[in-house]
Amino acid sequence: MRLTEYFLPTLKETPSEAQIVSHRLMLRAGMIHQAAAGVYSWLPLGFRVLKKVEQIVREEQDAAGAQELLMPTIQSADLWRESGRYEDYGKEMLRIRDRHDREMLYGPTNEELIADIFRTHIKSYRNLPKLLYHIQWKFRDEVRPRFGVMRGREFLMKDTYSFDVDYAGARRSYNKMFIAYLKTFARLGLKTIPMKAETGPIGGDLSHEFIILADTGESRVFCHKDLLAFDVLGTEVDYAADLQPMVDQWTSLYAATDDMHDAAEEKALGDRLVTARGIEVGHIFYFGTKYSKPMNATVTTVEGGSVPVEMGSYGIGVSRLVGAIIEAFHDDKGIIWPEPVAPFNVGLVNLRPDDRACAEAGDSLYRRLRRAGVEVLYDDRDERAGAKFADMELIGLPWQVVVGPRGVKAGTAELKRRATGGSEELSLDAVIDRLAG
Repeated sequence: MRLTEYFLPTLKETPSEAQIVSHRLMLRAGMIHQAAAGVYSWLPLGFRVLKKVEQIVREEQDAAGAQELLMPTIQSADLWRESGRYEDYGKEMLRIRDRHDREMLYGPTNEELIADIFRTHIKSYRNLPKLLYHIQWKFRDEVRPRFGVMRGREFLMKDTYSFDVDYAGARRSYNKMFIAYLKTFARLGLKTIPMKAETGPIGGDLSHEFIILADTGESRVFCHKDLLAFDVLGTEVDYAADLQPMVDQWTSLYAATDDMHDAAEEKALGDRLVTARGIEVGHIFYFGTKYSKPMNATVTTVEGGSVPVEMGSYGIGVSRLVGAIIEAFHDDKGIIWPEPVAPFNVGLVNLRPDDRACAEAGDSLYRRLRRAGVEVLYDDRDERAGAKFADMELIGLPWQVVVGPRGVKAGTAELKRRATGGSEELSLDAVIDRLAG
């Protein structure tokens, strides 16, 4: 994409309402535009990142055996009355009425709706287990929405729901999601800590939240060094096997939240304990028959009886993850995208697009990189070099290729790595080989 044609409204100054790093940088990098309090439009650069994060989440859900569907954003209040949550949920639920005066709501979560789908179509233990998920927008009417996409009112969520005939099956489903989450966050380049958590309004008695490490994180985290060293991507996972030993390996390593006040316990752990800051990006719950009993979501058993299905739910804040990644990867110049989610792999900077030789070299590189399958943002603007470099540092693409008059004469271009700042002069062919390899 040529920057002269791309919609990228970057800002030099930080908007006054932006209180945290990700909010500041997303606004300055032209990724989002505020539509209302806690509600954002995703502009082209931000939307590319959002879709890449979403796709990684989707691929790991599919690998774990979950099946994707799509549920609506608007739900009937009657379903929530069946489960008993309609009055209990609180003011965060946006309640509305349609033209026929029927009570509706903008879904903050989907336990009731998925239970209704299940009870309508599945009647026998022979059709279990099932893992069903969707990636859809949610709305929770926060009293004080803040921190940009990190705590907005409208957000993109991946939520999965498991259905099993008994607790043993439900725990297997829970373990699948536990491992799938570790793999998802690792693919995003993030260090993740799964921590026991309260179940809150979702309900149930087994829950873990997934905390990614970031120096600007909202929570203080204690964890074991071995937890951070574990290579989940390098570990083969057979989702058909018993995953309990792998889950036990993680949960046996000490992890606790800013709630650990036992100085003796902290001292006893000694040099095995790491203190860091963290951000919650995912949450998994087992809640048994909390929804299936009141909503009569039952299956027949092998013995011929009938039992309410055992359920769990598993959420990842997809839009929140974009902000969390920025919190984990940035410097004083801007964002530093991990390659799997970068909006473009390469920023091609032409220092003198008004110079014929530079224009020809830059255009040639642009065409060749695109033919090689490299995602390129080509800065062909008639702008000062300083402004071009500042924008490239701000938007944080993993690689920069700089074409200038001196390099063109020598048949070279500068290749720069955003994460390290290191650069080297290479022939144009070598640049293509390096980036397309």
